[in-house]
Amino acid sequence: MISVSNIGKSYGDHELFSDLTVNVSAGQRIALIGSNGSGKSTLLDIIAGETSPDSGKISRSRDMVTGYLRQNLVPHPDKTPLDLILEESQGIKDIRQKIEKTYESLSEIPGPRIQSELLRELSRLEETLEDSGGRSKEYESKVILSGLGFDQADFHRPLNEFSGGWLMRVELSKLLFTKPDLLLLDEPTNHLDLEANLWLEKFLQSFTGAVIFTSHDRAFLNQVATMVLAIEPGEVVRFRGNYDDYVVARENSLKTRESAANRQEREIQRQMRFVDRFRSKARKASQVQSRLKQIERIERIQLPRVTKRINYKFPEPPRSGTEVISLIDLGKAYGDHVIYSDLNLTLKRGDRVALVGPNGAGKSTMLKILAGVIDWDSGERKTGYNVVTAYYAQHLLDLLNPENTLVEELQQAAPDESEQNLRHILGGFLFSGDDISKYISVLSGGEKARMALAKLLVQPSNLLFMDEPTNHLDITSREILTDALSDYQGTICLITHDRTVIRQVSNKIIEINGGIPTVFSGDYDSYLYRKQQNQSIKKPAGVDGNNILKSGKGDRLTKGRPETPRSIENKMRRNLNKEARTIASTIEKIDSALFDHETKITKMEELFSDPDLIEDKAQLVTLGEQYEELKGKIQSLWEEWEKLSLDAERVDFQLRDLDTDAK
Repeated sequence: MISVSNIGKSYGDHELFSDLTVNVSAGQRIALIGSNGSGKSTLLDIIAGETSPDSGKISRSRDMVTGYLRQNLVPHPDKTPLDLILEESQGIKDIRQKIEKTYESLSEIPGPRIQSELLRELSRLEETLEDSGGRSKEYESKVILSGLGFDQADFHRPLNEFSGGWLMRVELSKLLFTKPDLLLLDEPTNHLDLEANLWLEKFLQSFTGAVIFTSHDRAFLNQVATMVLAIEPGEVVRFRGNYDDYVVARENSLKTRESAANRQEREIQRQMRFVDRFRSKARKASQVQSRLKQIERIERIQLPRVTKRINYKFPEPPRSGTEVISLIDLGKAYGDHVIYSDLNLTLKRGDRVALVGPNGAGKSTMLKILAGVIDWDSGERKTGYNVVTAYYAQHLLDLLNPENTLVEELQQAAPDESEQNLRHILGGFLFSGDDISKYISVLSGGEKARMALAKLLVQPSNLLFMDEPTNHLDITSREILTDALSDYQGTICLITHDRTVIRQVSNKIIEINGGIPTVFSGDYDSYLYRKQQNQSIKKPAGVDGNNILKSGKGDRLTKGRPETPRSIENKMRRNLNKEARTIASTIEKIDSALFDHETKITKMEELFSDPDLIEDKAQLVTLGEQYEELKGKIQSLWEEWEKLSLDAERVDFQLRDLDTDAK
């Protein structure tokens, strides 16, 4: 489909990448990763044909159609979302013009041979038009718009009424509708909520063309990617698999390269010791020169820089009361649009809450009310004893003083902290060495976001509200944010579309839908599991002559009726207990097998340590093969044991969660 061969691109003295080679075929979904500024968007521009590389070449299949989602949008003020999606591309317009010309030629009543050729051409063009979606596909376009979060009322609204994030969704909808051969998506998840993210994942998984995309959403990368193309300092790495596979492989590769580099360094030191020892000996001069030439010819193994977790300590916040904040009979509306009515909600000390739900459900409104940054119409917002709040939103980036250095900016937020500790905290947010002397004015958007987070977390608050803290952050910065929030000792309530952050930080999920919050105790995966369980248990639509269920005892019949929440919980508990018994039984069998295998291994090792006990070489070979086979079985059993142990912990947690809710 497309072949990229040895391309390179630089801006001035700054080289983005060189000798980059990749072949793209239908069905591939390539995740393009790298730190901010590494050249990901530039590479997409080059593949799209909008920018030329400095070196190398790109070969494309004939008639290949490319769809490109850019960060910068083209305005369409006079159209609606549906108009824009159904608007025909230039290629389809060309096909229609050819069909019209063919009909005109047929109307001139040509000879039989030419007429037959024109009819075949007309059939081909009609088929091409049908395959390309040139016929009316309003239903399909509405399905895509709905999947990306649009209501039916939005289909016919003028585009100038939508925000930038929703306009990005319209552009994405148009691209998905046209089904190009190659999709280039630059941060498609930036403006999507969780539901739209999940829908897009499923769409791309079934997409028959090729996809090259960038994203800082680790969960999205894992679900969609079949290959990773990583632009790293000094090299471009290609790996088949998803993002987590790439991270594991990269760590293993790094360990191998570190070992090789250490061996190489030891060899160089050995050679240099010979040189230093015999440098002054005339009869050894030729050998010394030979050794020096050998050392010069050695191609040094370069190890990539790896960002490691830096342990640092935030100021310890004051201890709050048990109930940190409560909303009591609270109401909020924007004009005639009621967001909340008689809302009651309490957060407790130690809660790490993620607010989830579709766009427009009221998540940001609730967070801002909890944070006290907007007013409400009725009811009460009550903070608990000794509560000190902090609020993170994108506007904090604009409040950074451009004339301050990084350490000066942090000192203003925490004047009682030592400069050494502030430097250590900045190091934890990837600012080290000369970076801390940089002025705020020269920071990139991602660096400002990291600085604003560091400034917020260095203040001794014990109740932290965060509205989309992952915006502008690359994967490494998001991991740093997760580390920081894991170290934070207060209560957290946040909104983020990054499922990896939710998984690693939250211990409670509050789902908001239609102005109604539903509280799920436990982590994000428990929340998804319980939602799936609830959705899988279908409630009967009503009672009629055909809706009769057997009770399970004799032939006594009862009319079917909707299951109560209690009966649903009991069914979930029974299923979980059954799963727990199955897991425990399997683990017991594995323990027994492990004991038997390890006993045999021990006996074999005793034999190997005393060769006299082995009668002949054939027996030794047989024992060696049996030994290796047993080791493989033991390894497999331990892997299965670890997996089942994690399953047992999950089931136990879910059972305890159900018991907690029952109380």
